[in-house]
Amino acid sequence: MARRPYDSPVRREQARRTERAVLAAAHTLLLDEGWTGMTMTAVAARAGVSSQLLYKTYGTKAALAKRLYDVTLMGDDEPEPLRDRPELAAVVAEQDPAQKLALYARLAVTLSVRVGPLYARLRGAATAGDPGLAELVATTERERATGNAGLARDLARRGALRPGLTRQRAVDIVFTLLSIEVIDRLITERGWSPAEVETLLAQQLCCALLAPDDDGR
Repeated sequence: MARRPYDSPVRREQARRTERAVLAAAHTLLLDEGWTGMTMTAVAARAGVSSQLLYKTYGTKAALAKRLYDVTLMGDDEPEPLRDRPELAAVVAEQDPAQKLALYARLAVTLSVRVGPLYARLRGAATAGDPGLAELVATTERERATGNAGLARDLARRGALRPGLTRQRAVDIVFTLLSIEVIDRLITERGWSPAEVETLLAQQLCCALLAPDDDGR
C-alpha cells in the first residue's frame, strides 16, 4: 500500500505561521533596506528559517515578492481571491452606477493603502532593470486591468457609460484614476486622507464614465 503524505491541521498551521514570519521579515526588509537589501539570506535570518526552505518554497526572490504583494494587498493569507471577497461582491451587486463606482473607489483606496509603500519599492526596482521584478509588476498591472475590465463591462451592459465612450477607453480611465501610484502619492506626499481620496476618485469616475442620467447631472 502506498504511503500517503503526512498532513494534519497542526502541520498546516505550523507552515502558515512560518510563512507569516517569512513575509513579515520580507516586508520589513523591503521597506527598510530596499530590494537589494531584501536578500533571501537576510529574510531567512530574520524569520528564523533556512535559506534552503525559502528557495524550496518560493523558488526565486521575485516569487517571494509576488506572494508578499498578494498577501499584503488582501490584508490576510486566506486563499479566497479578490473576486470572491465580500467587498467586491458588494460592487457587483450594486445596481446604481454612481454608487457602484463609489464602492469601487473605496475598494481601490483600501487596497492601495495596504500595498502602496510596498509596491513603490517593487516598481522602483523593476524600473531600475531587475528582470524578475519587471515581470512581477507587469503581472500585477494585468491583474488590475482585468478587474477594471469587469467593472467597465458591467457598466456597458447596463447602458450606463457616457455616449461615445468605448469599453476599452472606460477601462483605461479606471486603470489610470485608480492606480496605486495616484492614490499613494495623494496620501503620502500630498497629505490627503483616504476618505478624501475616495470621495475625489468616486466623483471623477462618475464624471468621466457615466451618462448624464447616471452621474447625478
